[in-house]
Amino acid sequence: MSFRGSNNHSEVTDFILVGFRVRPELHSLLFLLFLVVYGMVLLGNLSMIGIIVTDPRLNTPMYFFLGNLSIIDLSYSTVIVPKAMVNILSQKKTISFAGCVTQLFLYALFMVTEAFVLAAMAYDRFIAICNPLLYTVRMSRSLCIQLVAGSYLCGWVSSILQISVTFSMSFCASRVIDHFYCDSNPIEKISCSNIFMNKMVSFSLTVLIILPTIVVIVVCYMYIVSVVLKMHSSEGRKRAFSTWSYHLGIISLL
Repeated sequence: MSFRGSNNHSEVTDFILVGFRVRPELHSLLFLLFLVVYGMVLLGNLSMIGIIVTDPRLNTPMYFFLGNLSIIDLSYSTVIVPKAMVNILSQKKTISFAGCVTQLFLYALFMVTEAFVLAAMAYDRFIAICNPLLYTVRMSRSLCIQLVAGSYLCGWVSSILQISVTFSMSFCASRVIDHFYCDSNPIEKISCSNIFMNKMVSFSLTVLIILPTIVVIVVCYMYIVSVVLKMHSSEGRKRAFSTWSYHLGIISLL
């Protein structure tokens, strides 16, 4: 797919990522901070994936979704953080045009996919708590795979739309992106094109992606709370809240 059809656009071969506006003497500290956080992300997510894969007792829908969330979190962190770390210590702070396109595409892909997987996890907890007798029937292995595959498909489609409108713009003068990674809003600010279509596409994607996933999560949570509060047994309420707390904790962390 080519995005170099616009006037003056073909002259752009790279962009400059401004990054963090801090004093030069703080660059090493900032690099160390990124390194520690990224190391924790790698260690935490790889450990989670390893435990889920190797422990047969975790072969359940909830941990299947949790494992995919770990893969997604690891992936979009890797898309951004290593390049940001290199730029912190570099004088050039450049990223190629193709690299910028790839970074925005992958970041948008994983972010949108994550939103749908979180909604699928909320639905999984809803069935587990509100309809426990039908849980194994409704949350079959094939359905879980279809939900995750559908999440990736939605992420792929939205990412294609996002980068198509973002990199079809003309960049007449500045190629300096006021951010530490390629994102659509900072890129739009250095364009000399009419960005009305970009704003409409971004708004449409928000309405079609963010709102439905939020609605699914909130509605599932409301039903879960309602069912749990109606339980007469304190032990039953404790068990139900313990199974729900994993998902709640993940959403809070994200």
